[in-house]
Amino acid sequence: MATSLGSNTYNRQNWEDSDFPILCQTCLGENPYIRMICARPFTVFRWCPGVRMRFKKTEVCQTCSKMKNVCQTCLLDLEYGLPIQVRDTGLSVKDEVPRSDVNKEYYTQNMEREIANSDGTRPVGLLGKAPSSSDMLLKLARTTPYYKRNRPHICSFWVKGECKRGEECPYRHEKPTDPDDPLADQNIKDRFYGINDPVANKLLMRATTMPRLDIPEDKSITTLYIGGLGEDVTDSELRNHFYQFGEIRTITIVQRQQCAFIQFATRQGAETAAEKSFNKLIINGRRLNVKWGRSQAARGKEREKDGVTESGIRLEPVPGLPGALPPPPVSDEDASTNYFNLAPTSSSAVMNLGLPPPPGVAMPPPPGFGPPMFHTMDPMVPPMPPPMAMRPPGQVHYPSQDPQRMGAHASRHGGP
Repeated sequence: MATSLGSNTYNRQNWEDSDFPILCQTCLGENPYIRMICARPFTVFRWCPGVRMRFKKTEVCQTCSKMKNVCQTCLLDLEYGLPIQVRDTGLSVKDEVPRSDVNKEYYTQNMEREIANSDGTRPVGLLGKAPSSSDMLLKLARTTPYYKRNRPHICSFWVKGECKRGEECPYRHEKPTDPDDPLADQNIKDRFYGINDPVANKLLMRATTMPRLDIPEDKSITTLYIGGLGEDVTDSELRNHFYQFGEIRTITIVQRQQCAFIQFATRQGAETAAEKSFNKLIINGRRLNVKWGRSQAARGKEREKDGVTESGIRLEPVPGLPGALPPPPVSDEDASTNYFNLAPTSSSAVMNLGLPPPPGVAMPPPPGFGPPMFHTMDPMVPPMPPPMAMRPPGQVHYPSQDPQRMGAHASRHGGP
């Protein structure tokens, strides 16, 4: 129930008397002529942030806004643009605002006294004692105004197909979001206390999936890899940035690969440089990639595993190489006449598949065909060589591939 300022009440001295609310850039709007529309001391301010935008109003008093360092309307942090739950998690701050009316009034009076004794540029309470920044908050910060947040709500009559205003309707004619989406159920009270905020939970989940630089277990590694140098970054610029973390032993720049290797004298200096520079190193307008170097032993094992030579050339696997090395053909004579690299076999199915006879010699018919005189072999016809069968797959093609026959030909031909 609103009370007039002219009435004489007991707690009149604790009333808020201000000329302008505490707002963020987004809630204030993009229209510069809307900033000083209110000149009277209201506890609740109401304004339109722009054309075809919904009217907005303050949700909390200025004391609560200063305690939390948040916007009076959207309750997002004024410095990072993040929900209170994300901000407190990044700064390791625990909410201490009481919930009961009596304790809340007493706590608010103490905070007002502390705010009056401060310069007004820094937050009070535990938030003022917390670290000034956090790597997670800097990565998740949303400082650019997002004016789409000021758009009107969705027209419920249009969703049901009953809106008759057309273009004059002050609400949006769009399809609503999925009701099962957690972002569809947001509570301004939970956002102020930093509990059960679906937007904060989504941002915290994104923070857990962000890339991070793991410290290697090998304590002898004191080298950092700096990638993406380009042609503008020089040795002196790298040294000017990394000397603050510890003594630098060597800096090696590889122009062909556009990278550099910085070796520190101590492991502590390398760890500090990696922590302070990962995803934050910008030199001459270029964002550089920072990683840990690898030891020579680990690098050699990875290259052997991946098939990469010491010079960095990747070797393609040779197709058709056998897994084992079976023995090659028995003699040189057989190898000289074996044009198709076939192995001998005693199979009866291929006994009659020999080589063709010499010119002028007639082949006898198979047994059981023709007169009996042809059943006997002519003594003048030379015997047929044993037939060849197809060699099983996976055998070698060269005698030199057999380790058991190394030097066998040399010893045979070199004898007397």
